[in-house]
Amino acid sequence: MEVTCLLLLALIPFHCRGQGVYAPAQAQIVHAGQACVVKEDNISERVYTIREGDTLMLQCLVTGHPRPQVRWTKTAGSASDKFQETSVFNETLRIERIARTQGGRYYCKAENGVGVPAIKSIRVDVQYLDEPMLTVHQTVSDVRGNFYQEKTVFLRCTVNSNPPARFIWKRGSDTLSHSQDNGVDIYEPLYTQGETKVLKLKNLRPQDYASYTCQVSVRNVCGIPDKAITFRLTNTTAPPALKLSVNETLVVNPGENVTVQCLLTGGDPLPQLQWSHGPGPLPLGALAQGGTLSIPSVQARDSGYYNCTATNNVGNPAKKTVNLLVRSMKNATFQITPDVIKESENIQLGQDLKLSCHVDAVPQEKVTYQWFKNGKPARMSKRLLVTRNDPELPAVTSSLELIDLHFSDYGTYLCMASFPGAPVPDLSVEVNISSETVPPTISVPKGRAVVTVREGSPAELQCEVRGKPRPPVLWSRVDKEAALLPSGLPLEETPDGKLRLERVSRDMSGTYRCQTARYNGFNVRPREAQVQLNVQFPPEVEPSSQDVRQALGRPVLLRCSLLRGSPQRIASAVWRFKGQLLPPPPVVPAAAEAPDHAELRLDAVTRDSSGSYECSVSNDVGSAACLFQVSAKAYSPEFYFDTPNPTRSHKLSKNYSYVLQWTQREPDAVDPVLNYRLSIRQLNQHNAVVKAIPVRRVEKGQLLEYILTDLRVPHSYEVRLTPYTTFGAGDMASRIIHYTEPINSPNLSDNTCHFEDEKICGYTQDLTDNFDWTRQNALTQNPKRSPNTGPPTDISGTPEGYYMFIETSRPRELGDRARLVSPLYNASAKFYCVSFFYHMYGKHIGSLNLLVRSRNKGALDTHAWSLSGNKGNVWQQAHVPISPSGPFQIIFEGVRGPGYLGDIAIDDVTLKKGECPRKQTDPNKGILLCGLDSEDLHPGLLPVNLCAFVHSANTNQTLPLWKPLFNGRDGQM
Repeated sequence: MEVTCLLLLALIPFHCRGQGVYAPAQAQIVHAGQACVVKEDNISERVYTIREGDTLMLQCLVTGHPRPQVRWTKTAGSASDKFQETSVFNETLRIERIARTQGGRYYCKAENGVGVPAIKSIRVDVQYLDEPMLTVHQTVSDVRGNFYQEKTVFLRCTVNSNPPARFIWKRGSDTLSHSQDNGVDIYEPLYTQGETKVLKLKNLRPQDYASYTCQVSVRNVCGIPDKAITFRLTNTTAPPALKLSVNETLVVNPGENVTVQCLLTGGDPLPQLQWSHGPGPLPLGALAQGGTLSIPSVQARDSGYYNCTATNNVGNPAKKTVNLLVRSMKNATFQITPDVIKESENIQLGQDLKLSCHVDAVPQEKVTYQWFKNGKPARMSKRLLVTRNDPELPAVTSSLELIDLHFSDYGTYLCMASFPGAPVPDLSVEVNISSETVPPTISVPKGRAVVTVREGSPAELQCEVRGKPRPPVLWSRVDKEAALLPSGLPLEETPDGKLRLERVSRDMSGTYRCQTARYNGFNVRPREAQVQLNVQFPPEVEPSSQDVRQALGRPVLLRCSLLRGSPQRIASAVWRFKGQLLPPPPVVPAAAEAPDHAELRLDAVTRDSSGSYECSVSNDVGSAACLFQVSAKAYSPEFYFDTPNPTRSHKLSKNYSYVLQWTQREPDAVDPVLNYRLSIRQLNQHNAVVKAIPVRRVEKGQLLEYILTDLRVPHSYEVRLTPYTTFGAGDMASRIIHYTEPINSPNLSDNTCHFEDEKICGYTQDLTDNFDWTRQNALTQNPKRSPNTGPPTDISGTPEGYYMFIETSRPRELGDRARLVSPLYNASAKFYCVSFFYHMYGKHIGSLNLLVRSRNKGALDTHAWSLSGNKGNVWQQAHVPISPSGPFQIIFEGVRGPGYLGDIAIDDVTLKKGECPRKQTDPNKGILLCGLDSEDLHPGLLPVNLCAFVHSANTNQTLPLWKPLFNGRDGQM
């Protein structure tokens, strides 16, 4: 049971170092996650290769002070491409189930306001292999001078992949190549999409009728398996052929049930049939079953092209298309065109006049038109002509031309459009021709030329049309930057000349054009007018929120400025302090006419005047507020994250210390910092240790340091740091301290690896062995692990402590080896001692070997120590002397024994300069502490800081009792 109060925080005397540690950002990209091609080091910024569907994880390691902010962006493929709109503001970029389209160059941008930002990039290459497609094509050509035909078959295999795929062609189980069979040719065609290889069978022979397999491979990159597709070629192999049960153009009436059959007339293998519709999907309720397409109660919206496609991967797909036309008519319109030759815009006796009539119909060419005058069919004569398909008008438009207009030609004309013999209602349009029929005029009603409304309210823009007949009014926007109307259309028709807008917004402000339409009225130059829409909205101010710091006794000026608003002026400004209304400040004469800001001056900052100030600004439409937090409290400290080797592991103990460094943000903005309050709490615990740290005058950029000791491996801690001035407490800063084991410590005597950190002190798995060492503790053990082998905990006996072990269960086999390789050490002494604890328990234990890899002349591995067989369920320590001749690494090699009960573990590896101790601890008698035999000590009376293990005489086992807090491995104090 852990007792938090025993975690004593030793506070080392406070230090100040140097000036000006502010430094620009620097960045480095580290790739982790499921990379399938790893470079020599994992900080390479060249290419990161990953399999499609795996998880991409990139980390941007940054240095610089203050701590830089990181932003990730991406280009599609090259630096010239535009950045994606989305960005990730995080040091770690993680993409689950990455897709091929997410490959490209990723940029990490780190900036902290000091100098220029740091930008690093890495190219991500996503690997994939799709299912291959195999199609068969053949040519039949006459050979001059002979009475036979040469038949050549091409088998085309296509696949999409990255990297480029390798193709293997097989006939049956035999691999094909040019050199082994003169009847085949394998080549890569030009101008093909994707990767393609063609197998050409020249002048088919009997043995060529067989099963052919196209196997594609990316050589197992990223673990992507090979894929294959097979086709059986016979003497009946043929492309698909189709015919339709109806004509290619099918005209039906609305409400009818439509059935179209697509019949196969050839193809081997049996082709697959599929129906599609363009544009859009098949209609709701349509049923496509095999080659039959059924559409119940067809409607006008179901018109379109219906495609039947047959495929069997032989030749080209066969396709038949039905153009389904459902009879319909809508939108009947008319036009009055005065004498074009005389360029007249009015109806005048003695001049020509043309009346035109048009409907939108399906099928358009089947529409018939009939003209009536005063309710009777119009009689054709030399002066009254009916034409169709006027080139100056829309297609299939009927025109009634009146030559040399007489007074007797005045009257009411009606145009009727119909589908003869079809149950489609007729459409008609009526136009009156008289002396009162005049072209339109358009104007804006008095007082409506400028419309002013508030944002969020409805608005109505109006134009009045006079004339007979009155045409519709078309609305559009004049502003080039806002060409579309609020409806999203460039042009909107209103029958009454009123454009109604719901919930207007500020971007709707601008000039709107109204103009007469050239249909349902005179076909003359449109008349137009303009309406100005002004949308009023509340003010926007800056700053919306501002933190104002000033030393006690100094003055402060608060300013609230108007950024934008409609109207663009300040009608009133009200100041409040802590919610209480303040007297109006004196008005500056220069800003009285058109004020664009409001000011409040505080003569001196005091404890009483510190607090929240609010300036509420109004422009008669609405209001906005500037918030100011005025105080003399100090800014927060800025933790320094670039401390070299901040973690210091204590020799032969489970404790560590941490070098905490920081600077004070803007120390001259307020009164001098007198001291800091430091609070440290172990994560997942409630109790915290608090200490006051006195300081002298702190300069900007001055690096402050404090050493936290007696932190427990491998726990993390939350540190809170608060500056204090004569005003009181300032802003607190917090950070989490994680334990990381030192790597390549300059002082090898302190280089003890407890494997508590995921980086395992820089040790790496050998890529040439059979399997890997595993890091785990009692909490991460597999509950279904094999019993009677492996340690229950690490050497400390606590469930949180980690160790390294080899798992010898399946699929491991006898003699399989796992190698754990240390970092490279520079030999600076003649003799070294490697000390470590090992656990070899189980009836199938193999061997544990210690090797030394010399890097003096290439890589040479030599055995330094070896142990085999079951050594009991105890941790034991070994001291191995080595004398490397140059730069070296140590290697722990675990060898699997004859069965699965052979787990081997190691922990607490120490490398020291000098010779090993001559007297080693006897593992069969336990660990001696303070000169006392463990049998003389009662477990319940163990002194704190002394005992790590006690040997039980009854069971002949060394039992872990507790995890030491400060000292106590191997009985050392």
